[in-house]
Order: sequence, then structure tokens, then C-alpha cells
Amino acid sequence: MRGILLALLLLAAPARAQDMAAARPMAVVDGETIRLADLFDHAGPRGEAVLGAAPAPGRRIIIEAAQLAAIARIHGIAWRPLGANERVIVERPGRPVTREALMEPLRAELLALGMDADSELEIPGLIPPMVPVQALVQIAYEGSHFDPATQRFSTTLVILAEGQPSLRNRLAGRALPTLPVVVATRRMVLGEVVGAGDAQLIRVRAERVRPGTASRLEEAVGKQLRRPMGTGIALMSADLGPPALVGRNEPVTLIVEAPGLSLAAAGRAMETGAMGQIVPVMNLASRLIVEGRVIGPGRVRVTPGAAPLQQARLVDTAP
Repeated sequence: MRGILLALLLLAAPARAQDMAAARPMAVVDGETIRLADLFDHAGPRGEAVLGAAPAPGRRIIIEAAQLAAIARIHGIAWRPLGANERVIVERPGRPVTREALMEPLRAELLALGMDADSELEIPGLIPPMVPVQALVQIAYEGSHFDPATQRFSTTLVILAEGQPSLRNRLAGRALPTLPVVVATRRMVLGEVVGAGDAQLIRVRAERVRPGTASRLEEAVGKQLRRPMGTGIALMSADLGPPALVGRNEPVTLIVEAPGLSLAAAGRAMETGAMGQIVPVMNLASRLIVEGRVIGPGRVRVTPGAAPLQQARLVDTAP
């Protein structure tokens, strides 16, 4: 009989050990409160007991061994810390409200108070608040004030989200004027002609725009670059010019026109030229260099009887 009783005790011991409470190293909660079962495994029927408020979304708290022991004792949980370093980290997931979500209703609020529609909002110290991951969020502003003379504003941000108390934060900032700026959408090399997809129009704070910056796409598209350009770099008027129709040392057709007369001759351009520009060209037959006006791709009109600039042998270079 004693042997049977001992065998039953041995069989029951592992089951009791398995049911003993154990502190969790990490507890993740998604509600507003911390329960006993969040801190201890096998907390039993008292596991749903509420211990206190959960941390704010995106934050964590640490419950040390002494506090855990006190909680276990109060709630009748058979648990003791194995060491002074034993603890439970309670974390509540969260997501930040996007800046775009904050700015959209604020812009509407300030536009109604007289702010320019193209202004950029500057709010020093603004940190988007955290809300529960799956919560529906409502954003509003109260007590807004805008001063057109100084472009400064103040308002109270109100955030309502399921699973947390309403948040109120007083904000102050200013509306900054902006200007249109043409920027490159890709890297381009010297001499490249800017295409329709190579530039875009953005708005930049007026204080950051240099004089001479292109402000309309028409100022850049179809123009030739006078220096290399990187992605996102503002295009300056000085960096743009009409596309070259004649290249240095490239073959051209010399056109000589007079009443009732039109002649063409083979030549070579001595300088690069765009439409309408005057460039020196060499007549390959006579080897004389004269000036002509660029009238099209590879075409230069020479005035009849134009005096030669100099002999080609003095300046002739290989292409």
C-alpha cells in the first residue's frame, strides 16, 4: 500500500511543477490595462485580475523582482524570484501618426484664417504622437490663431484614438513662403539636352532659392546643359542654353544666297553654335575661314562677299 501511494506522489509531482506560476521575461499588451496573466504564466483563475494601466502605445515599463513578488503575494500566486535581477518588461506596440496626417487638417485650418496656400509649415519640436496599432484615429485642431503680418500661428492638436485617452498638445510655428523651382530628375552630363521627363517643378522655401534659378519648366526643357547636373539639383538659368546645332570641328553645309542665286559648299565649323549664332566656318574647297549664321542642324548661311577671317592653315585642327 505504501508503495502504491509513493508511486502516485511521484507521478503527481511533475504535474504540480508544471502548473506552478512563472514570470514572463517579456509581456506584450495591446489594451489599456495590465492583467495578472500578462506577467505570470499559469496564473490560474485570477489571471484576468487588472493590476494597473498599461504603458502608452510605443512605450514600455519594467517591473522589478521585488514588485513582482509583492504582486504574486497579494494575488495568491505561488511564485518567488530566483534572483534580484529577475524582471518583466511590459511593452505596448504603437504606431506614429504620420506627419502628413497631422499637416493636412492643420493646413485647412490655417488657410481659413488667411494663410497663403503655397506656404510651408514649420513647427519646431513637433514629434508625431504614438497611437495603438489598430486604432481608428481622429485629428482635430482647437483654438487656432494666425497672424498674417508675422506669418506665425498657434493651435492645440487634439488626437482621439481607440484604446487610449485623448491627447492634447499645444503647437506653435510659422508659415514660410515658397517659390517654384525646376530640379533635375536624373543625372545629366555636360551638353545634354533637357527632355520633358528630365526636370520637374517643386516648391522650395523662398529663403533657400538662389537668384537666377529656373522657375518654369519652359525655361529648362529643350535647353542644353552647360555643366553636369545631379538628381534633385535646381537648374540655374546660367546653366542652360539653346541646343547646339553645329559642333566644333564637325562638317557643315555652307549656304550662300543672293537674289536669284543659291550655292552650297562643304565646310567645317570651328566653334560650337546654336540657332542664330555667328560662328567661324572653314570652306573646305578654298581653305578660307569666314563667319556665318547657324540656320539649322549642320547648316550655316554665309553672307556673299564676306571677307575671310584668316587662312585655314593657321588654325586648322584635326577633328
